[in-house]
Amino acid sequence: MKLTVFSSDGTTSREQDFADLPTFEGDKGLQAVKEVVVAINANNRQGTHSTKTRGEVRGGGKKPWRQKGTGRARAGSIRSPLWVGGGVVFGPKPRDYSKKINGKVKNLAFSRALFDRAVAGEIAVIEKFEAPTAKTKAMNLVVTRIAPKGRVLLVDAPFAVETTRASRNLERVSLQEAAKLNTHDLCQYKKIVVSTKALETIIARVNGGKN
Repeated sequence: MKLTVFSSDGTTSREQDFADLPTFEGDKGLQAVKEVVVAINANNRQGTHSTKTRGEVRGGGKKPWRQKGTGRARAGSIRSPLWVGGGVVFGPKPRDYSKKINGKVKNLAFSRALFDRAVAGEIAVIEKFEAPTAKTKAMNLVVTRIAPKGRVLLVDAPFAVETTRASRNLERVSLQEAAKLNTHDLCQYKKIVVSTKALETIIARVNGGKN
């Protein structure tokens, strides 16, 4: 599979074949991608939301008025769900949203997502990320040459301190270590820029099954 390889300053590019990248036919792996993305999103939920039932709301122990003779509807508590300030019926309670996905499905999803983005031309390779002066302006210039628009994910193994400093103020740019790259990362960015060293790590992960 051929990918576009850019120089470290993004000014020149060439096509290079990467034979070890995964390939797929048909719909194989698409369902795995969906399941893994759903699981990652679910696992990121804290599940700390909580509301009070009528039994947990403070007050309301006294019947607000007598049962009969007032002309008003019967009421037993001012904390009824029908009243302002009352309890909530079937409201959210703290819970665990996490989902478990087995290793083979994770590996398949990662490989399929990598293949789809590469085929679509949405993965670019850079020889290396260089930001000797740690200047945001310099890093922004390189990123703009490779990906003029949209959210961009930069992947390295690992990032130099200067690169991190030069990129952290770029709103549309995110950073991820190659060892921590997952299916969700591959799916949510318009362009993914990978260093040659990071690509070697990713290919080793795919072929070694350590995703």
